[in-house]
Amino acid sequence: MTRIRHFSDAQPALFQGEEATAEPLAAGSKLPSYIRDHRARLRDRFLSGGPEALPDYEMLELVLFRAIPRRDVKPLARQLLDSFGDFNGVLSAPAARLQEVDGVGPAVVTELKIVEAAAHRLAQSRVLKKHVVSSWDALLDYCQTAMAHNEIEQFRVLYLDRKNVLIADEAQARGTVDHVPVYPREVVKRALELNASALILVHNHPSGDPTPSGADIDMTAQIQAAAEALGLTLHDHLVIGRSRELSFRAEGLL
Repeated sequence: MTRIRHFSDAQPALFQGEEATAEPLAAGSKLPSYIRDHRARLRDRFLSGGPEALPDYEMLELVLFRAIPRRDVKPLARQLLDSFGDFNGVLSAPAARLQEVDGVGPAVVTELKIVEAAAHRLAQSRVLKKHVVSSWDALLDYCQTAMAHNEIEQFRVLYLDRKNVLIADEAQARGTVDHVPVYPREVVKRALELNASALILVHNHPSGDPTPSGADIDMTAQIQAAAEALGLTLHDHLVIGRSRELSFRAEGLL
């Protein structure tokens, strides 16, 4: 009986010849049984137990299988985790830094960035067009997914309608490792263009500590004043750290 090949088993690397964690197999040769069996076991464990059944390095192996279909990817998975800390850190790492790791080329970078983009879109879909109050935990999860591992500061504005439904999520600016330029006039101008009634500010601290700086507090006060002058409500300002977030509203800063 002819064996039906799985789609992933049949795919070549997206880019040939750049990932080199081991010597490539000769053309037409079979995948060694120890690699084939290991991959099958990982897939079975993932399908039966979900992602909780696999540690970070094995989840990363599953992603790397697609980019490097005919080599042992375990050493590369561990090397990436050593370089970037955890699974999320690997996915969020800039392409240029990823390619500094021996064995990482365009195929690996592409696979990692596809997974990262999918995670962002899935998290965003759980909050966009949803009532913010009733989906607050999902909103925090989305902000963590999108921003917690960024290596430079990013400032985003979430725009809400009169019923507090999220109608837009827009990146306003990107900065350096410890500063991002924000222009209050542009923030409120965009709210009027979207016919928004309220907004939530979000930015990340690449240091991992979400404690707001004096500049963060001053900027928030300026945006609040500009918003109130136009009849807009500033609900909150969230500062995203590596493992937790800080709410200006909860801290009494708004």
